[in-house]
Amino acid sequence: MVHIAVNESFKRGTVELLILTLLDEEEKYGYQISQELAERSGGRYTLLESSMYPILYRMLEKGLIADRTELVGRRRTRVYYRIEPAGKEHLAFLRKEYASLTRGVLDILGIRDLSALEQYE
Repeated sequence: MVHIAVNESFKRGTVELLILTLLDEEEKYGYQISQELAERSGGRYTLLESSMYPILYRMLEKGLIADRTELVGRRRTRVYYRIEPAGKEHLAFLRKEYASLTRGVLDILGIRDLSALEQYE
């Protein structure tokens, strides 16, 4: 039997959605984002900071988020990210798209009740 690793490609497709969701609540710095993703997902969704920063930089370039640098301590700085109006619009689009796709996949799997997902974990 062949098992194809889809976890990483699936993660790439959801990372903007999840980062924008967190930033829609409040501004956060990179490490905080990666920790919250892991914490809220019960450890099922981990994103290394080294993988996250290129995504944050792309979202900055697209104008979806903005950043600010804050001095922490005497010499250390921390970069905080916040969602911009274009990011809020993009987030609404991504949520709708993700919900529709997820509903379609669950329909194909024959899952009508989310508690039925436990059998696959």
